[in-house]
This record gives sequence, structure tokens and C-alpha cells, in this order.
Amino acid sequence: MKTQNHQNHARYFPFHHFVVTPMTLIYLGWTVYKMDFSSSESLNSGIYSLLGAMILTLLPLLARIYALKTQNRIILTEMRQRYFHLTGAPFYSVENQLKLSQIIALRFAGDEELLPLMEKAIQEKLSPKDIKKQVKNWQGDYRRV
Repeated sequence: MKTQNHQNHARYFPFHHFVVTPMTLIYLGWTVYKMDFSSSESLNSGIYSLLGAMILTLLPLLARIYALKTQNRIILTEMRQRYFHLTGAPFYSVENQLKLSQIIALRFAGDEELLPLMEKAIQEKLSPKDIKKQVKNWQGDYRRV
């Protein structure tokens, strides 16, 4: 597996991103295209099909949102544990000064640079992208969703 860094850490899940999502969007578009407004019966049938297509389009997106929310909770727990391991103090006071997206970005920093980078992120209100750019010892996350 290729070593992760800031340039290549974004990840696509091919089946989700390039198969299921495009297929459901095509199906939704085809359903809208095929809707017939000529009679109330055909309109009812079209609305029924449209509702089904919208549900099918939203299901993979909902599944992805659930997976990402779970992943974010795991990262937060990991960061709480790392902070406690490095400092012996709870992470909650620092956690309240950071956005979740900043905490997720800090996840990629090695232990030796985590605390200074965390302080800098709080003081300078660094964006997640800026935090990731400042990581020198990138800790890849090869199990991300």
C-alpha cells in the first residue's frame, strides 16, 4: 500500500463513489425524464416512481453519512486516548477549543508534534487543511471509511 501523506490521503471507495451513487443518480434522472403529466393516473404513477427513485438515491448517501459519523466518533476517542497518553490529563478542555474537523486533521500528526501543533491550531485558529500541511511526521490512516 502506498505511504499516505497530505497530497494523497483523500480516499475514494470505488463501489460507492463510481458505481452505486452514479447509478442511483442516473435512475433518478431517468425517472424524472420519463414522468408523464398527460393524465392524473400517469401523474400518480410518475410521482410514485419518483418517490421510489428519491429513496433509492438517498439510501447510499445515508449509509455513507452513518459510516462517516461513526468514523468521526472513533477518531475523537482515539484523540482523547492519545492526548491522555501524552499528557496524563483529559482532553475535554482542549477538545472544546477545537472544531471536530481540526481534531480529525490533527489525527494525522505524530505523537512528537501533536501537542505543539494542537496549541498552534487553537491559537491561530488553523483550518484543517492548514493543520494537515504542517504535519511533518504523517501518520497514515489506512482503515478510513
